[in-house]
Amino acid sequence: MNIDQLKKIILQGEHETVEFKSSFNRAAIETIVAFSNTNGGIIILGCNNDKSIHGVTINEESVQNWINEIKQSTEPALFPEFSVFNIEKKNVVAIVVDEFPLKPVSYKDRCYVRRQNSNHKLSIFEIAETRLNNLNYSFDAFEIDKSFNDLDINACNYFEDRIKVARRFKTTNNLQYDLIKLSIIKEDGKLSKAAQLLLGHHNTNIHLGRFKSETTIIDDLMIRSPLILAVEEAIDFIKKNIRLSFEIGGDNLKREERWQYPIPAIRELLLNAIVHRDYTNPTDVIIKIFDDSIEITNPGKLMGGLTVENLLSNNYISKHRNKLLTEAFYLTGDIEKYGTGFKRIKDWLSVYPKINLRIEDLNDFIKVTINSDHIGENDDITHKVGNKVGNKVGNKVGKSLTNNQKEIIKMMKENPNNSAKIISIALNISLRKTEENIKKLRELNLIKRVGPAKGGHWQVL
Repeated sequence: MNIDQLKKIILQGEHETVEFKSSFNRAAIETIVAFSNTNGGIIILGCNNDKSIHGVTINEESVQNWINEIKQSTEPALFPEFSVFNIEKKNVVAIVVDEFPLKPVSYKDRCYVRRQNSNHKLSIFEIAETRLNNLNYSFDAFEIDKSFNDLDINACNYFEDRIKVARRFKTTNNLQYDLIKLSIIKEDGKLSKAAQLLLGHHNTNIHLGRFKSETTIIDDLMIRSPLILAVEEAIDFIKKNIRLSFEIGGDNLKREERWQYPIPAIRELLLNAIVHRDYTNPTDVIIKIFDDSIEITNPGKLMGGLTVENLLSNNYISKHRNKLLTEAFYLTGDIEKYGTGFKRIKDWLSVYPKINLRIEDLNDFIKVTINSDHIGENDDITHKVGNKVGNKVGNKVGKSLTNNQKEIIKMMKENPNNSAKIISIALNISLRKTEENIKKLRELNLIKRVGPAKGGHWQVL
């Protein structure tokens, strides 16, 4: 770093990787540790928060004393780079801190990370999670004293069927062997925590309630099933407690179902809560259904410095708290692993223009709320997707597609080899309904089949 580069950094002001300090002190070492546990950074001694230079008093031994103090008070020992500059005839010291490869680093037995413009002290659980992630390990990979025979047979069969349909993993028709290949079962035959959660019996819950007001509960369900089955049970409960209306469209004025919320978006939010949940926290995943909103709350912080703003702007890299659970639900076709979840949720919600999405980081919990426009429970509606409710049917015939038809086209664009069965599972609709929609799209000359039924592919026109 040269003096011109340093001046440019000072002009930009403090942010996540730059901090100004009036002198070298305990707070400076805490920031050094926080930078080393995050993405690295620069501390500038002798600079005020308003970017003015007041300088620091140093002698030949000052920097070496600071280096020794950092070395003796940090574990593992840190050795940041010190550079002394003269600006406005005053001494300014730049301390360059690299991200440390083996995290977390501590200062006097306390660990810090950098979040936005400040240092955050890690709890004991955050320290453990940081170490696990640094070793490319996760809590759900821990071995428990159970074996394959302790798993739920129905959950196992359902999981096996789902991964066969999704075709993201080549099965051997021996589920126990396949689970060992996926590290969900250990080579010694013991289960991982992920296997118990996904396919076995455990003590974690998904608690759902239908509320008429904040204090009046009119329906309630506690789910403790294997997670692969719990997802479907939770979606069934949600469907039972939200409104169902109809849209009229197509050449024969056929009525199409329209849920109060797009079910694929609800499913994605539920899977996010399950996959990213902190399973060291005994608190349940809580789902509250009100007349005009749904709240989903799960224990667990945002990981890796991720913020709510990142999620809402689609500017983030996916981080996985439970790597094996994430892999399992990816192989069943339920989720993607590329950080596209919230983007797809917003795409699904975009055809419901009066629905708002809110994400809250509540320290040890993440809460997601969607608020809906109010449609009467028994209303039949004529709806042009993504536009106005109540338009005349004559303006719509042959011009609008249902949500499911749009999703089918999207899936065929993404993968022309998708079968009707795979599409039906992805959209959570029946195979018969999927085939009816595909037939309609072919009649509208929007898609066509290239090649034979087996071995051919779809072409979107």
